[in-house]
Amino acid sequence: MPLGRLWTTALTGLIALAGLLLVPVRPAAAATTTGAAVAAAPNFKAPYPCGQKWTYSHHSAEVRRALDFVRADGGTTSGTPVLASAAGTAYRHYQANGAGNYIVIEHGGGWRTYYFHLSAYSVPDGAYVEQGRQIGTTGSTGNSSGPHIHYEQLYNGVGQDIRINGAALAYPGSYHQYFLTSDNACGGAGVPFTTWGSGVRVRSDAYLSAPVVATLSGPTSVRVLCQKQGDTVNAEGYTNNWWSKLRDQNGFISNIYIDNPAAQLPGVPVC
Repeated sequence: MPLGRLWTTALTGLIALAGLLLVPVRPAAAATTTGAAVAAAPNFKAPYPCGQKWTYSHHSAEVRRALDFVRADGGTTSGTPVLASAAGTAYRHYQANGAGNYIVIEHGGGWRTYYFHLSAYSVPDGAYVEQGRQIGTTGSTGNSSGPHIHYEQLYNGVGQDIRINGAALAYPGSYHQYFLTSDNACGGAGVPFTTWGSGVRVRSDAYLSAPVVATLSGPTSVRVLCQKQGDTVNAEGYTNNWWSKLRDQNGFISNIYIDNPAAQLPGVPVC
């Protein structure tokens, strides 16, 4: 629902990345995963929340087999949670003239994934993360001309053709030729959504006078159990009296802060 979504589509055509030399690499064409290595690879998921549809492309200047992802479902790319595509240990890094804020996840068995240009980190350096854990938020730090997720899969330090759910993705030269809808972190009760804004208060009930039980520091992947009408909230030019009950935070937030244009969320039952 943030205003930024109005110009997200315009940005997607401008994104281009320079080659990044973080570790010794081979040329982009040299993705040499053996059959045995592919069989031993983690079952990688898309690096963004369940149900979201993104488009992707490969920039010709890349030195590894990276793909760049931007949203294609009407949502805002900037600030969307970035999720671990497989379990492992996450390490935080920064490169001012290249990857910006980025995270490397070591998955074991020689496998590693990279997530570049984050606007912020969501996990401590060296933290173990499960598949689907939020590790950062999408941004445009470093050498980047617009918000996106630069994503890589490496085997023994060599960039590989990216596979999601075991299937190899295409490598188009521009966006909106291929699309990928995420099934990352889709399990469990509740309907998956992403929040927007910072310092969003989660209350024990759908009323502004209800006690605060949690605070969402930034865009967060949430699961909405149900929704109901409560106090009317006015924020960022919007007015809404529908509230969502969040499963993991055990409280309610105004639907204004759910990244969906509908006042009453689709597919979510009434409490």
